[in-house]
Amino acid sequence: MHGGRGGHGGGPGERARPGGPDGGDRAGEAGDGDRAGGTGDGGWDGWRAAAERALYGPGGFYLRPEGPAGHFRTSVHASPLFARAVARLLLRTYEDLGGPERLPRIDLVDIGAGRGELLTGVLAALPDGVEVRPYGVEKAPRPPGLDRRVEWCAEPPRGVRGLVFANEWLDNVPVDVAETDPSGVPRYVEVRADGGERLGAPVAGADARWLERWWPLAGLPAGRRAEIGRPRDAAWAAAVGTLAGGLAVAVDYAHTLAARPPFGTLSGFAGGREVRPVPDGSCDITAHVALDACAAAPAAVAATELLTQREALARLGVSGARPPLALASADPAAYVRALAGAGEAAELTSRGGLGDFGWLQQRV
Repeated sequence: MHGGRGGHGGGPGERARPGGPDGGDRAGEAGDGDRAGGTGDGGWDGWRAAAERALYGPGGFYLRPEGPAGHFRTSVHASPLFARAVARLLLRTYEDLGGPERLPRIDLVDIGAGRGELLTGVLAALPDGVEVRPYGVEKAPRPPGLDRRVEWCAEPPRGVRGLVFANEWLDNVPVDVAETDPSGVPRYVEVRADGGERLGAPVAGADARWLERWWPLAGLPAGRRAEIGRPRDAAWAAAVGTLAGGLAVAVDYAHTLAARPPFGTLSGFAGGREVRPVPDGSCDITAHVALDACAAAPAAVAATELLTQREALARLGVSGARPPLALASADPAAYVRALAGAGEAAELTSRGGLGDFGWLQQRV
């Protein structure tokens, strides 16, 4: 999550991950990055296991009382326009499913719900008479004062008919990091709790196959890096698999095969600024998401779209266009309100910022 963190956006709350605490079952995969759990040799471990403990273990970053909003903000925090856009998307999904004539109510599942900010905003934006069943998927405790309609759960419900929405959740599903050695062989990067790193064993098994398909490293110069996104693929496939009908949306800072960053994207964030990633619970540990790989993971979907946030929000009526000057004379107060709204919309859709986030939309 990067919201308000160097202009990359960010995701609220400790991320409950479908399919197990790390987003997928890795049993039986030799050399796939699972180092038997716990701390490795002399305090060294892979980034996936180390980040899992630092973010979600006892005293982990996402269980701290101040919550993620105490360190960065996301599109949800940037403007209520974001929640209103999600409310419009929910209503469109309801229409696609046949509306109240076919469904007495529509489901809304927020994966990585944080302190319930997005759900609160969406519920406030919905018109009267819309029956919605909202779920907040979080392992952190239910926040006080949350709308009583919201069911708070550690795992997503199954059989959902409606909208599954994951705003900056996948970037915090921990992954292993690979780096090429002087011979061009991709090796796991191991890390200590103080952030020190070394190269470990060669990447093998399912992780090696994932790299070959989605982020090729073999034969590249020493020091090239990749984050092995297989756990995120599994997490997303499990999330989509909860849908009996409707739409699943993942929003995150992302990259695709044609433009993978040569040295990876692993970062730390704390106190509103980027910091060295240290897996000791003192900071968020995050990395951009290979959304194209996630898109290929679900077993069966009816349709897939990969958009920028700028494109997705434009479809939902969010534009950074300034109001006409004539409004300033006709209704000064309305002009000021419209101008403020345009400024918020501009932040949500800005190039080089939140507007460049990826929106993966898959219909079931």
